[in-house]
Amino acid sequence: MALQKIQLRPGVVRDQTAYTNEGGWRSSNLVRFRLGFPETIGGWQKTSTYTFQGSCRALLNWVSLDSHDYMAVGTNLRYYIEWGGFFYNVTPIRTTSSLSNPFVATNGSNVLVVNQAAHGAVVNDFVTYSGAVSLGGNVTAAVLNQTFQVSAINSSSQYEITLPVTANASDTGNGGTSITATYEINTGLDTQVGGTGWGAGTWGRGAWGSATTVSATNTLRIWSQDNYGEDLIYAVRNGGIYYWDASAVTGSTITNRGVALDSLSSDPQCPTIVKQVLVSDRDRHVVVFGSDYGDGVQDPMNIRFSSQEDPFTWTPAPTNTAGDLRLGNGSQIIRAVETKRAILVFTDSALYSLQFIGPPYTFGVEQISSNVTLMGYNSTVAVDDSVFWMGMDNFYVYSGQTMQIECPLKEFIFHDLNTAQSDKVFAALNSSFNEVTWFYPSADSEENDRYVTFNYQEKAWTYGVLSRTAWLDRGIRVNPVATTTGETYNSMYYQEYGRSDGSTSPASALNAYIESSPIDISDGDQYMLVKRIIPDLAIQGVNAVSPTVTMVLKMQDYPGQNYSQTDSSPVTRTARVPIEQYTNQCFVRLRGRSVVVRIESNEAEMGWRLGSPRLDLIPDGRR
Repeated sequence: MALQKIQLRPGVVRDQTAYTNEGGWRSSNLVRFRLGFPETIGGWQKTSTYTFQGSCRALLNWVSLDSHDYMAVGTNLRYYIEWGGFFYNVTPIRTTSSLSNPFVATNGSNVLVVNQAAHGAVVNDFVTYSGAVSLGGNVTAAVLNQTFQVSAINSSSQYEITLPVTANASDTGNGGTSITATYEINTGLDTQVGGTGWGAGTWGRGAWGSATTVSATNTLRIWSQDNYGEDLIYAVRNGGIYYWDASAVTGSTITNRGVALDSLSSDPQCPTIVKQVLVSDRDRHVVVFGSDYGDGVQDPMNIRFSSQEDPFTWTPAPTNTAGDLRLGNGSQIIRAVETKRAILVFTDSALYSLQFIGPPYTFGVEQISSNVTLMGYNSTVAVDDSVFWMGMDNFYVYSGQTMQIECPLKEFIFHDLNTAQSDKVFAALNSSFNEVTWFYPSADSEENDRYVTFNYQEKAWTYGVLSRTAWLDRGIRVNPVATTTGETYNSMYYQEYGRSDGSTSPASALNAYIESSPIDISDGDQYMLVKRIIPDLAIQGVNAVSPTVTMVLKMQDYPGQNYSQTDSSPVTRTARVPIEQYTNQCFVRLRGRSVVVRIESNEAEMGWRLGSPRLDLIPDGRR
């Protein structure tokens, strides 16, 4: 008998054939590498029982001067601040209108027509009515005086909402002459739609026959945000910029909303439309990218910065440090990412470094790379002084120079990526495990349903199935925070929390596994007989009833052939003691030219870490 140690190279490889990758791993799900060995990732749990509306693609955590732990949550429908588990709606108000007899009900229908000239609403917008009176039947004042979502746009002067009741023949009134309609800012799309002519965007986002351009309402809703001290500055991509004042919070609830930045400023050049906003932490300037000069005319390649310690002064003068720059390579700025020493600015064809240099110029800009691509706004993340990102056909890192990251999963990932939804790709940092993960929509999906992870310390890659739309690394909160979508009301999750999938009740198991490439004796010219497994597994689970990991062996005679025999044997933890005790050995009887080893588990509240198991292999002839 001969015991052969199974100790394979860290990382999963798919861009080579299975036999070429002998000695390596072939496929994985919900598994990471640590110290060269595979183990299950941590689980997740809802942060609270409360939910929010829309798909979140922006998270920011900060603490106010009175020690309130705030989490900003930007979705395609609304903007929230989570505090103490509650999600408070701080979406800015677009306009408030006075209406006179605007409602028209239809007997037997729950659709209410609303007439208002130049209402400016789009489908899914939120409007709140007050001061309305009963229409005479089921549609009472209490039914009308609440918040609704716009369900259809009939014209620029008429839209529809859906009532919680069905109108009857007595509902002949029109709601009264003293109605106030308060509109939140226009919602954005949850699905990326290409094109800029008529028909671009989803049905009902504009009037029939109207031309459309790329704007905040007909592109995927992306938010940028940063804290300015204890306050919050946030912006819609290709839309407005807003300011939320933390000092206005009184008591234990949040009632104040964000307001347009230019409404707080007397400066006529205060920006009103931007692609992104951030606060330069080193020097306390508010920096905007792709903005206007207060006139509504957006320049997609400019960089503007307010006066130092003053987010409301933007016109350059000898007495302030406000100013602007314009980039030359590209047609638009895609994303800016702040590192410890500089702000890296991506255009659609180049990468720039923006640095604070002091008076008289305040900021200086330098092109550091050309022919650079970026998959989407959220596909890049900073790790100290390095920046990792997914391009259109490769993965990259900048740490003093721009380099491609060697990825043995590149073709596998990029051939199974829905590039029509590229703006949804989200780069997530998990610093506790030295990992950068990209969540992306697979070829058959319109939402993020897959991930690929790079361990930048061990240079190991893994991939799997997991739906996340936004992610924030640990910091103020002990665990990373992430969001998912797919429901009318969505939840926020603590990641690396426990060992189970907390999206269900009760929590369910993580379907974690890792599978090797074929392993043979010599060059595969002999058959082998597998008789015994000597497992080496640390089972990590203190709450599972009977924590069990399954080792599966698959036999194969030739490359490309279906597996001729499989056998599996459970490895069971026998006692809960300070050091783990495992099954000593498992007996099997399998024959083939090569063997594939798979480790899998499907039980809640447990995880595992693989060591160096042994297989009892003996030659068994050449035929």
